[in-house]
Amino acid sequence: MSLLRYLFNRPLCNVEKFSLLRKCYSQNAVNLSDPAVQKYLKHLMLEHDELHTKSRRSAEENQRLYEIKPIVNVLDQRITLYDSIESLKELNKKENEDEEVRKMIKEEAQIYLKRIKEIDSELQSVLLEPNLSEGGILLEVTAGAGGQEAMLFARELFELYESYANYKDWEVDIASFEKSDIGGIRKASMLISGYGVPELMSMEAGVHRVQRIPATEKGGRIHTSTVSVAVLPQPTEIELNIPERDITIETKRASGAGGQHVNTTDSAVRLIHVPTGTVVECQEGRSQIKNKEIAMQKLRTVLLQKQVEEQTSKTQQQRKSQVGSGNRNEKIRTYNYPQDRVTEHRDGGSTLHSLKTFMEGGEQLEQLQENLLKQQRYQALIEEIQEFTKKYEGSG
Repeated sequence: MSLLRYLFNRPLCNVEKFSLLRKCYSQNAVNLSDPAVQKYLKHLMLEHDELHTKSRRSAEENQRLYEIKPIVNVLDQRITLYDSIESLKELNKKENEDEEVRKMIKEEAQIYLKRIKEIDSELQSVLLEPNLSEGGILLEVTAGAGGQEAMLFARELFELYESYANYKDWEVDIASFEKSDIGGIRKASMLISGYGVPELMSMEAGVHRVQRIPATEKGGRIHTSTVSVAVLPQPTEIELNIPERDITIETKRASGAGGQHVNTTDSAVRLIHVPTGTVVECQEGRSQIKNKEIAMQKLRTVLLQKQVEEQTSKTQQQRKSQVGSGNRNEKIRTYNYPQDRVTEHRDGGSTLHSLKTFMEGGEQLEQLQENLLKQQRYQALIEEIQEFTKKYEGSG
């Protein structure tokens, strides 16, 4: 009997026979004993079998096969273990008078049951594992409500992301940097690229709220301010190829007001996209060639965003959906300095202590982003199972 046929002839998880497999599931875990989940997993095995045996597959089919293969591999292990347990049951019937053999059968069954629990845990992991990809984003940090204090925190947040990118070994290029009078930033942007960047950094889009006693005040009153973060996907050359004739390139000496240093050479680059009138600048690097590369990538990103906005007929839709209006009540995360904690308000988030460590941009931020992605993956999976169930019931 084939594995697939065997799978369809009985449940994936026989909780009635094996009480050791009963478990309580948290909010972020899939109930493997749910009949709808079992039907969905069986469907994945059939889909994998059909794709795997195809002589020619499209790019989408190859991607789908890549996504479901880890799940099917774990399911195959579960079926093999159940086969072994069934064999032991048959052997136990034949050798029911031999105590020594029965003892050995019982011990071996316990080993298999323990392994099934481990496999179930592995299955939970692969089902909820976020799909990361290689790519890049343009991250914009803009001071919101709170005046100079918001600008100071905007700089700290910008430096947090720069440190985090270095921690993850991602490539970073500062695209723009508008300083405030006392060392904060009004607005700044950076290009980040590497494995996992599109998915992980998308978790940072939104309004970040800070609560602390401003360094500019002596009264000791806790001040609340906000910083907005927008994350825009970088296009590839294929997605948005800009003809050279459509671009006017201007060079000038980098200024001290908008950049991080004053340059004595004509390294600052200003690009004008003639058909749309879009203008971008970059003067953060000391090399004119590097500044031109960064400005060109920034221009591609901005133009791609404009295409998206035109297609949806809603100006600034993606940016506004991420950062709202910058009001304090639209926050996704709160940084409370007096209580030394960071609170993530979205599903999958939690309260983290040691705010200073968090602002260093290391493991704590990485874990928080992964938890948020897993929560998103859990919600998407549940919706996928529900859609499959509706389709299954409709066809049945």
